[in-house]
Amino acid sequence: MILEERPDAQSDGEVSARLQAAGSVLKGCDPLTQTQHSWLQSQRTRICQQISKELRMRTGAENLYRATSNNQVRETVALELSYVNSNLQLLKEELEGLSSMADMEQPKGEGVTVPMIPLGLKETKELDWATSLKELISGHFGEDSTAYEAEIMELESLRQAMRTPSRDEAGLQLLKTYYSQLCFLDMRFFSPARSPVLLFQWYDSLTGVPAQQQALAFEKGSVLFNIGALHTQIGACQDRSHPGGAHHAAQAFQKAAGAFNLLRENFSHAPSPDMSAASLSTLEQLMAAQAQECIFEGLSLPAPATPHNCLAQEAAQVAAKYRLVHQAMAQPPVRDYVPPSWTTLVHVKAEHFCALAHYHAAVALCDSSSTADDELPRHEQVLQSPYSPESQGLPLPQQPEERRKLAKAHLKRAILGQEEALRLHALCRVLRTVDLLQAVLAQALQHSLAKYSELEREDDFFEAAEAPDIQPKTHQKLEVRPSSLSQIQVVDIFHRLGPLSVFSTKNRWQLVGPIHMTRGEGGFGFTLRGDSPVLIAAVVPGGPAAAAGLKEGDYIVSVNGQPCKWWKHAEVVAQLRAVGEAGVSLQVVSLLPSPEPRGTGDRRPGLLGPGGLLKSQRECGFQTPAPMHASPLPLLGWSRKAKWCKTGGRFQPSAGGDSGTCP
Repeated sequence: MILEERPDAQSDGEVSARLQAAGSVLKGCDPLTQTQHSWLQSQRTRICQQISKELRMRTGAENLYRATSNNQVRETVALELSYVNSNLQLLKEELEGLSSMADMEQPKGEGVTVPMIPLGLKETKELDWATSLKELISGHFGEDSTAYEAEIMELESLRQAMRTPSRDEAGLQLLKTYYSQLCFLDMRFFSPARSPVLLFQWYDSLTGVPAQQQALAFEKGSVLFNIGALHTQIGACQDRSHPGGAHHAAQAFQKAAGAFNLLRENFSHAPSPDMSAASLSTLEQLMAAQAQECIFEGLSLPAPATPHNCLAQEAAQVAAKYRLVHQAMAQPPVRDYVPPSWTTLVHVKAEHFCALAHYHAAVALCDSSSTADDELPRHEQVLQSPYSPESQGLPLPQQPEERRKLAKAHLKRAILGQEEALRLHALCRVLRTVDLLQAVLAQALQHSLAKYSELEREDDFFEAAEAPDIQPKTHQKLEVRPSSLSQIQVVDIFHRLGPLSVFSTKNRWQLVGPIHMTRGEGGFGFTLRGDSPVLIAAVVPGGPAAAAGLKEGDYIVSVNGQPCKWWKHAEVVAQLRAVGEAGVSLQVVSLLPSPEPRGTGDRRPGLLGPGGLLKSQRECGFQTPAPMHASPLPLLGWSRKAKWCKTGGRFQPSAGGDSGTCP
């Protein structure tokens, strides 16, 4: 993402423009629309709160049961515990039913396609940013906190809006904008030395159990999870009965897989099950499998027609991916909190697409009678021996009768697979209510039966041998695409506090001045360097600047009462050159030694590393483009614009900035 800082000069027009921009961002919020999705989200919130209440009651009852020795009290508490556990089980089943209602939502359009599995958004409670931020602004930054009420209100409105994003690109833009602002807040207000006292609470998307932490990384990770979940909802509601819809759905699921991959690689020791490494890995595999399914659906559409041998391998690829997902969902601890209907649906899809692979292989064999001899190896590559998976394919039968028998064997496996998929579908109470899924399975079974009847002959007294497996292969490489956070251009809400390279809780400084100086024979007696803010790189001994008390390493923040934290080197020099005999009045800040030990490596053990929640930005492989009026800033970590000078304990600016001696 492009984290863009802005100059601190803020006119009424700029305030109005920023508020209008904030209003446009909130277009992605849809809290009042009475759609099925918004109703489901509100019901999920209600159930999550009830689950939290029941969990607190159970904890109290368990503590009382362990503490008392009175048998009558223990019997009463045991009865209460059984009642609470029953309520918890009912609430979890109700939550599972709501999740399944969202999961089996019918896609747009009239085409008959298999339902997808989207994720519900993580819910959160309201958060009071104002108290902690005002305390930091007045205490650490030395500013009037009441002057930043508009910025705090904008931040709180943004967080409130992102709790109910709309299911479109505007909703994604809203979540990404808030995530970008969290990166700014992390760099400016959060450090090992001093951070706001906030408690972030989010409800688990799968179980509804609440989790809370003071780490901002938990807030960022939860928002990133919702970005992935919203991609799944957008992909699930696409009309995949035409090529454009299938393509958009595949892209959405790939982006969702990318978001979960980013979350899994950069977050550890998450407090909620849905953000654990095992859960994120399973969700990533699930979204990749659904993207592969969308690719198959796009290829299987009538125009342009794809050869059946290619479709057989594509379907086998989809089935192989769903088998891996089913294995992951069946393993603990994922099986303990993934809805059983998900596991059953994944199993149904694995059987369904395996059967489709055999069906298309059979059709390819039936059509091979008109295939040229030079194209026969393409059909052979589809077949895989059940005893030697490493083989390059079985020899294709040369005689039409042998091909017919082999096609019948494949159709037999297709029919058995579709019947197994229908049996699994009928065993699941939730899936039985999904008419569209049953229609797809029944339609596939009818096609296989019809094709088998065409090949059936009255003189067939011998059954063909077991049909070999189909080699999984895809002709469109699946890419796990990370969410396009780098394309979001965001302006720091609190940019008036100054450039992040200096004005953050990672630094301590002292405001000096106003200092009045007049020009001497050799000028003001100091050398300036760098931009935003401009640094006093050197002070001439005995000159006007030295006599006024200016020191090397000070940053100029005001010239004749005009704030200049965001001024460039040329602007400050131009102001100083225009000074007459009356002289100039400057305000500077002097950086103070940091109380925390300076050493190499990461200094945020509370959030980073194996014992924390978020790894460093460099480990993530992300770079933040250099913004206008700002130094390059990392996406998740932080860096200083100036280097620490070994002599004198002052900051020196990075190389490449402008420098010059003021006349």
